[in-house]
Amino acid sequence: MTVEPAAARAPHGPGRGVEAEAVDAGYLQKRELRSGTAGWLLLAGLGVSAVISGDYAGWNFGLAEGGFGGLLIAVVLMAVMYTAMVFGLAELGSALPTAGGGYTFARRALGPWGGYATGIAVLIEYAIAPAAIATFIGAYVESLGLFGITDGWWVYLAVYALFIGVHLLGVGEALKAMFVVTVIALAGLVVFLVGAIPQFDAGNLLDIAPTDAAGASDFLPYGVIGIWAAFPFAIWFFLAVESVPLAAEEARDPARAMPRGIIAAMAVLVALAVLMLVFTPGAGGSAAMAESGNPPVDALAVAGASDGLTRVVNYAGLFGLVASFFSIIYAYSRQTFALSRAGYLPRALSVTNARKAPVLALLVPGAIGFVLSLTGQGAMLLNMAVFGATVSYVLMMLSHIVLRRREPELPRPYRTPGGVATTGVALVLAAAAVVATFLVDVEAALWTLAAYALFLAYFALYSRHHLVASAPEEEFAALAAADEDLR
Repeated sequence: MTVEPAAARAPHGPGRGVEAEAVDAGYLQKRELRSGTAGWLLLAGLGVSAVISGDYAGWNFGLAEGGFGGLLIAVVLMAVMYTAMVFGLAELGSALPTAGGGYTFARRALGPWGGYATGIAVLIEYAIAPAAIATFIGAYVESLGLFGITDGWWVYLAVYALFIGVHLLGVGEALKAMFVVTVIALAGLVVFLVGAIPQFDAGNLLDIAPTDAAGASDFLPYGVIGIWAAFPFAIWFFLAVESVPLAAEEARDPARAMPRGIIAAMAVLVALAVLMLVFTPGAGGSAAMAESGNPPVDALAVAGASDGLTRVVNYAGLFGLVASFFSIIYAYSRQTFALSRAGYLPRALSVTNARKAPVLALLVPGAIGFVLSLTGQGAMLLNMAVFGATVSYVLMMLSHIVLRRREPELPRPYRTPGGVATTGVALVLAAAAVVATFLVDVEAALWTLAAYALFLAYFALYSRHHLVASAPEEEFAALAAADEDLR
């Protein structure tokens, strides 16, 4: 039976142009996650673990785009963007606590088209980011000489199989394992800093020769445009912290735990970004770090640190990469689960096993990510992931602004400091970051845009006619529209 949701009947409602179908009582019973599993500390750990690989590898490629000065300014701007965005997401996550995260927020504010566009952008980010991280894991494993491995694809296959397998055991087991791995990775960064700080030389920061670009100098060797081109790599210090709201349905008291968890995670990440940005090139030189696949270890080696210290940091770096890989698998599975449960993606993807883990939502994006990792192009995959991320940030911040203006009475256990002015800053910076992905790698950005367009075509031609009326996001929208009708 096909029904027309109340939202579709509202004069300006968000449901226009879609059809929702009634499903039997067992539909949602086969698509349940385990609730009450994570408190705010585990949520903060999820946010840090999703990002911590960015402290070990990836961000340093921004030195080749903007030099130290360009990357420094880019990091400051992106830290402002993420901090403002996190305040907005803390409010949205406490008001609309479902596994859909950004998709749920945009569905409520921008309708089914906006919700789907946001969810797919997030999914592109989370499906591609582990592929980039897998290539970095391969570089670390090879540099350590583990198991005599010299061909990266064996490593990619092993990490996908192992960590998807752990997630299939259930969220409680996965989040606790993730937390332990993250603590080890954080300890590794402390060990690195203990070794790097005494070797710091301010001259190393500015050892890239200025080019003939407009505004070029020792501080900005690639000119003013280098600041903008460094945006995608500055983002790597923070990418995926926004995944925390995806754990809402599995959190204890999400209205309180969600804001505390995501804000605590962001505070830790800002501190780490500043320390790694200054002391890694400060010890090893910006020019050398600009092309390094393992910057903390290479910085210590250049500075003459002992083999024992560099080896400890190398192993810790592997833990950091694993932590992010592990947690982003969690994020893509929950985004896929939410979109599938509501009918935006094939419904089979949201069926959960006896341990309440969404099996196909873990396996299918994982298989796609593994294939992408075989390219071995970590920097290119990073840029593709950033494209999806920044598009979703624009839509999520727009959602916050729209909901503040259209639904001022929506219960908000947490409210964003500064309100729409705060999220407006994040919106402008996110839009600039979208454009920056084209400055760095036009081909990668266009391929990602093409994939995004194909997903939108799927919604236009098929899934918008087969949404699930009883899915939480669709019920939220129907109730909001009914309330608007009454008013």
